[in-house]
Amino acid sequence: MAESLGPRERALAAAVARRHYLAGESKVDIASALGISRFKVARLLDAAHELGMVRIEVVDDGLVDMELSQCLKETYGLHHCSVVVASPDAGRGRGDIGRAAADLLTEIITPSDVLGLPWSRSVADLIAALTALPPIPVVQLSGSLVVPGETRSPVDIVTRAARLAGGEAHVFFAPLVLDSAASAAAMRRQQSVADAFAQAYRVTIAAAGLGAWNPESSTICRALSPDDRQAAADTGVVGEMMGICFDSEGRPVATALGERVLTLTPEQLRAIPEVIGIARGAAKADVLRPALAGRLVTSLVVDSDLANVLLHPSSGSVSVSR
Repeated sequence: MAESLGPRERALAAAVARRHYLAGESKVDIASALGISRFKVARLLDAAHELGMVRIEVVDDGLVDMELSQCLKETYGLHHCSVVVASPDAGRGRGDIGRAAADLLTEIITPSDVLGLPWSRSVADLIAALTALPPIPVVQLSGSLVVPGETRSPVDIVTRAARLAGGEAHVFFAPLVLDSAASAAAMRRQQSVADAFAQAYRVTIAAAGLGAWNPESSTICRALSPDDRQAAADTGVVGEMMGICFDSEGRPVATALGERVLTLTPEQLRAIPEVIGIARGAAKADVLRPALAGRLVTSLVVDSDLANVLLHPSSGSVSVSR
């Protein structure tokens, strides 16, 4: 049709396109103003596209690389994926990841969901960036670790989220890693701890950070003695999420550490329909691939350095702390 348009019709097509795309007028209003049918308006808009008068461009928002996000989502069969443009500044990079994770959570969560939150710096950054949630319950999924420079506990994280939601907060005050299996068992019998973990079966959406099994990447690994770290590594552990250790195939690994941590069981984790994994830095690829293979996470918020290594393994990796 476009090739057969004469000069007058081409000028009319340009005028219609300007009124519709630049002035925001509806097809009905344009038809009424120009004394033509709305069907002709639609045909002229199509012609304007064919003739190159109108060009549609999808522009990234500066924070999320939409093309890379879609590519990673399709490659790994994810429910959702946000790839944040990597920043050389570590503080800014953490903040950007937190904002993108908050945006994703806000987009997908509904009033019928139950939100589960473990201890993690990346989860704390997510909740700090949130501005609103639907009226939902929020459940604490793990105990707390003392990390230098970090003042936010899982109780703080869950309480803030519940305050935003105006819903119930199911929290408990307890460490993530205890000295012995007996101490952990006794703590699990405490009413607040038992109640929170009973609520974990209701969780429909959770967010979690991931750490490779080395002190630079995992705060849990860093909190252990060298002998405990090595003992876990000897059983095949390559990474952890919420204190749940897993191997190179993404299979949960039973370790002595597992009896000393206050967190979900692997079965409880796998029962959560939506788990958003949050990670930053190319070095996390070695732990994220197993987590994806084992379906420990269903969605991702990562930076572009990490996304590129996941998509192109030969590009290599660098060391980045959690």
